[in-house]
Amino acid sequence: MDEQNIDRPAATVEANAGPAAASGQLSAQETRRKPRPAPGPLIATQDGARLFHRDWGAGKPVLFLSGWALSSEMWGYVMVDLVDHGLRCVAYDRRGHGRSSDPGRGYDYDTLADDLAAVLEQLDLREVTLVGHSMSGGEIARYLSRHGGGRIARAVFLAPTTPMLLRAADNPDGLDLSLVEQARAAMRADYPGWLADNAPPFFVDGTPPAMRAWVQQMMLQCSMKALLDCNRASVEADFRDDLRRITVPTLVLHGDRDVSAPLALTGEKTAALVPGSRLVVYEGAPHGLFITHRERLSRDLLAFARG
Repeated sequence: MDEQNIDRPAATVEANAGPAAASGQLSAQETRRKPRPAPGPLIATQDGARLFHRDWGAGKPVLFLSGWALSSEMWGYVMVDLVDHGLRCVAYDRRGHGRSSDPGRGYDYDTLADDLAAVLEQLDLREVTLVGHSMSGGEIARYLSRHGGGRIARAVFLAPTTPMLLRAADNPDGLDLSLVEQARAAMRADYPGWLADNAPPFFVDGTPPAMRAWVQQMMLQCSMKALLDCNRASVEADFRDDLRRITVPTLVLHGDRDVSAPLALTGEKTAALVPGSRLVVYEGAPHGLFITHRERLSRDLLAFARG
């Protein structure tokens, strides 16, 4: 089934505001184009880590959170699509990822949620659409339960690893801990080799080799401490209570060929737990749908962010 419970209106560009009045009052569009103060490329967290961020465009803000071992570069193509249609797009590198500092600590979800709060507060972002891929769905859920939704207008969980990955008595279809530990041991022994072996199902057959190599190289730049600790945090976390407390409009986007976060274990359960959320299933999409299904993803995000 291709879609569930969502309309996808064609993307339209907002009409330009009228010319400035004779009194010199600026139009709405001209006001949006005024330079805004920024804290520089690095944002300070509560414990002294420094987070690199990108801030493009003007209009309603969309804040992108990256998947496990990935950086804000993963969002470049989607961000350009949305900026071209009048939205402000911000993305940042999680601690230990990309161009952010590598403190060797703070990879628990409470701290990561506080890092998200620091980005929102220091950029003074309001009425924000949060978009999180893979493990960062947990950062969104924990932020909303820990800090509230005062700055947030809506949330998007893209191929999330929420609500709970490990097998338990009340999560019988979860992952076996011994298999997870084997995978983590393989990462510790030869992360480039493990990544090469596990990359194919992240894409589709038609994904160009250069694009595959670019994504893998991005993941190879992640701190070894960060990728192992984030893997452990993501696998062992339980976000069921966090998800039940979300009150902002929420969209869950997931591919039915996702091997990293199987739809039935993650996307469907996430949508079932968030009150009033909507689920859209991308037929034939893998975990890397931000590359493989980028055009459709950009259209859906644009429609949702415009509210």
